[in-house]
Amino acid sequence: MSLPDILSKRDGRQECKETENEAAQKNDHIAKDAFFVSLAAIIAISGISDTATAAEKVNYRLKWLFNTSVVGDLYADVHQFFAKQDLKVAVKEGGPERDAIRELEMGRAQFGVASADQVIRALSKGAQVVVIAQLFQINPLQWMYRTDKMTINSLVDLKGQTLGVTFGGNDEAILRTLLAKASLTEKDVDLFSVRYDYTPFLQKKVNFWPVYRNSQAVFLGAKLRQAGESFDFFIPGDYGVRFVANSVVTSKKMLDTKPETVRKFTVALLQGWQASMNVANNDTAIKTLQKYDKDSTVETLQEQLDITRGLIHPDPNVPIGMIDMAAWKQTEQIMLTQKLIPAPVSVEKVLRPIPKY
Repeated sequence: MSLPDILSKRDGRQECKETENEAAQKNDHIAKDAFFVSLAAIIAISGISDTATAAEKVNYRLKWLFNTSVVGDLYADVHQFFAKQDLKVAVKEGGPERDAIRELEMGRAQFGVASADQVIRALSKGAQVVVIAQLFQINPLQWMYRTDKMTINSLVDLKGQTLGVTFGGNDEAILRTLLAKASLTEKDVDLFSVRYDYTPFLQKKVNFWPVYRNSQAVFLGAKLRQAGESFDFFIPGDYGVRFVANSVVTSKKMLDTKPETVRKFTVALLQGWQASMNVANNDTAIKTLQKYDKDSTVETLQEQLDITRGLIHPDPNVPIGMIDMAAWKQTEQIMLTQKLIPAPVSVEKVLRPIPKY
């Protein structure tokens, strides 16, 4: 083969190789472009999906600290009842420095827990608040008394007794109503001012002491049993006084502008309470409480939970959260009679029926 032929063949192979390289590079660019286009599409779709399914954030201010009285609230959060309704709820502790209704008004919370007297006082001052569920069907505020020192078969048996009362507290309003029902005046009894110190009760200076049945009473009861003392509980409801305790509230603005959010929140909350009160979920409820109350023993939490069930759901035929309108009206009348509010507020107008859950 001549030299020109050899050079021509070599140049042809080189040209072919260069053409193949150009094609490979072109295909590589096409593949990369397709990859980045696909990736951009995936990111865009993902962003749209996240936006479409993002849970709505709301704040829920409790009335008091985390304890057994809020087990249903905690259960609804921990066990995803809120999440199933596309809600991200920040469940916040309450306390003496916290006012759920005030936080509703300021927009710091969308839902809260307040006692009936707080609601009625707020309405009296012009607050736009509505009640969407009633947690306690039986008020946990009761009196513990020593049965070897007192016998109470009727309200008249309170005559001549030293009665512990927190002046300015709900128990004062309740006790004065009970005394009036028995046609007893303050002169017929000795009212002993109760503070945070249980010493007068433990030392038997006072044998009739206001307690929250599912919290303080458990600790005091343990002390009395250790001392070999017998005791019982004086329950105002047994004598016709049903002063409403903790209920769930929201603002009228929230109800008017976001009724579906209010419905979803209420459904999730009541489902959480229902599950936490179910004996079949007992161990799970205890473990949920232990996440927040690390100081109480399992035995204490169990006793508190058992008592709470009887206060939240005493009648299996009445749904958890049902609003007792008659009790609310009576609570308002008590406050009006004792001049705790200057005029009627027609509390029944702000009571909303609970949704089906």
